[in-house]
Amino acid sequence: MRLLFDQNISHRILSQLPDYFIGSISVKGASLVNASDREIWEFAGKNNLIIVSQDSDFKDLNSLYGFPPKIILIRVGNLRTAEIAILLTERFSELASFENDSNFGCFEILSFNR
Repeated sequence: MRLLFDQNISHRILSQLPDYFIGSISVKGASLVNASDREIWEFAGKNNLIIVSQDSDFKDLNSLYGFPPKIILIRVGNLRTAEIAILLTERFSELASFENDSNFGCFEILSFNR
């Protein structure tokens, strides 16, 4: 599963993810730091990436334009980078099902059970 981490999630998360997220990148790594949400959206769609963000603007784009790209929206408040990595890792099987489901374009994570 290849993820694109939005600006509100540190690029350092990439070194904390397990191998089954290989090929994931950050907005910084894709030279999109000053890009608009729409430009990030288009990049993700063209490169078969799932956007991971804490910004609900991507959910709005998903509602307006459909998908791909798909969105993982983290709505659990402020978390450290390591906690976000744990959150994604613990939900990998759910995320893999979401990735392969053609009926849904947004996966919202609403709690962090630690």
